[in-house]
Amino acid sequence: MARKKNDEIKELEEFEELEVAEEEKTEEKTSKSSKKITTLEDLPGVGPATAEKLREAGYDTIEAIAVASPLELKEIAGISEGAALKIIQAAREAANIGTFMRADEYLKRRTTIGKISTGSKALDKLLGGGIETQAITEVFGEFGSGKTQLAHTLAVMVQKPPEEGGLGGSVIWIDTENTFRPERIRQIAENRGLDPDEALKNIYVARAFNSNHQMLLVEKAEEIIKEKAETDRPVKLLVVDSLMAHFRSEYVGRGTLAERQQKLAKHLADLHRLADLYDIAVFVTNQVQAKPDAFFGDPTRPVGGHILAHSATLRVYLRKGKAGKRVARLIDSPHLPEGEAVFRITEKGVED
Repeated sequence: MARKKNDEIKELEEFEELEVAEEEKTEEKTSKSSKKITTLEDLPGVGPATAEKLREAGYDTIEAIAVASPLELKEIAGISEGAALKIIQAAREAANIGTFMRADEYLKRRTTIGKISTGSKALDKLLGGGIETQAITEVFGEFGSGKTQLAHTLAVMVQKPPEEGGLGGSVIWIDTENTFRPERIRQIAENRGLDPDEALKNIYVARAFNSNHQMLLVEKAEEIIKEKAETDRPVKLLVVDSLMAHFRSEYVGRGTLAERQQKLAKHLADLHRLADLYDIAVFVTNQVQAKPDAFFGDPTRPVGGHILAHSATLRVYLRKGKAGKRVARLIDSPHLPEGEAVFRITEKGVED
């Protein structure tokens, strides 16, 4: 009888111990999940070694992890795809990315988007107020149509205060065809009331010698964007002039098309990420090619195929008009109607 009673007491004690252990486990789990994620080490499954690998690859913020793909993190950190997915999901929750929001709230958020004046009121009207931040604007056209001139003008206009059509920001310029001219920046700045020397100091230029180098420069651009983020001149414009020059010359023939488009898609995804994460305007120029089977209308088509067509937020076609004028046609936009604007190129850059 006494033995039976002792066994019952023992069982009861063991049961109570198990209950306490389960409660401790639950508490530990709750405190872990409720812990505010502020650094990479706070993310589930990210230790000091993994965090270091991620930082070295440029993923040094929760937001950068949130917009990454599981395959990217898998390769960089040497972890499984499932572990990478858990890390990304936790980062998205912490950064409040990837959740649903009401359309009226989304509209309020869009009112914070900055716009850079092109220098021409007619062209600004066509673009809904200017070149948008958090978007990729592509302009394409034949040589001499004004693509690079527009880029030079934007590089000066973005430095002006918001009340004068700028964003008080600095510029990163990736030059693939050796078309950037500091003399032209000086001329436009002088004619628009800015200090030409100061205007040049706010532009960071790099020459890309091939498509791989071009993609690497986008990574380097992110370093400058981070450095300038807390200064009085944050980067607000990233120019790629021209986007397709190297891709077009390096990948010749149908056999290389798939590889080229895959690489281009990665390049455009990187540009979109910078535009969204850092609230900057990405402005790219593009070349055109003739379509020999087009018997009616304009035979020129932008290079880059469907990948670029779907990635660019706004697409603008520039062509030469009469008496030295230029015509801009809005080809594609998610919220603006098609239309045309006429402008000219002067010492001020682009103007009505």
